[in-house]
Amino acid sequence: MAEMREHRYAVRTCWTGETRDVQSYDRGHRIEIDGKAPIGASADPAFRGDPDRHNPEDLLVASLSSCHMLWYLHLCAVRGIVVTAYEDTAEGTMLEEPRNGRFIDVVLRPVVTISADSDARLAERLHERAHGECYIANSMNFPVRCEPVIRRAGTTDQA
Repeated sequence: MAEMREHRYAVRTCWTGETRDVQSYDRGHRIEIDGKAPIGASADPAFRGDPDRHNPEDLLVASLSSCHMLWYLHLCAVRGIVVTAYEDTAEGTMLEEPRNGRFIDVVLRPVVTISADSDARLAERLHERAHGECYIANSMNFPVRCEPVIRRAGTTDQA
């Protein structure tokens, strides 16, 4: 039986200002993680946020995309698939309802370039495995779909 391990992630979210008026207070804030560059964040522009800053919705989709990619690259390395490029254009859909809102899905669309001698079928199947391993996707209460495209290095054709 595998040993269970617990991991903790500490994040500091910092804001200063005044909330005298719900329409005009600054939604800008800073996300800090010890030893890492701070992230300037805000609310989504639809909710009076700064369009030049990251918002929680952006960061949720980015977390799903990044987690999937890291698992995928790991699984490819273990199975002998040589990945030379990976680009994902992930997109999340949030439904805003009268009293609250929620994400209803996220679609990952990775385009993966593999070496000419790598197994394209295995490279595509490993996306399913990566999806099953992704800690972030396993924590969501909405569907996270993956629509991968595999290409061979030196071509623009799908493998």
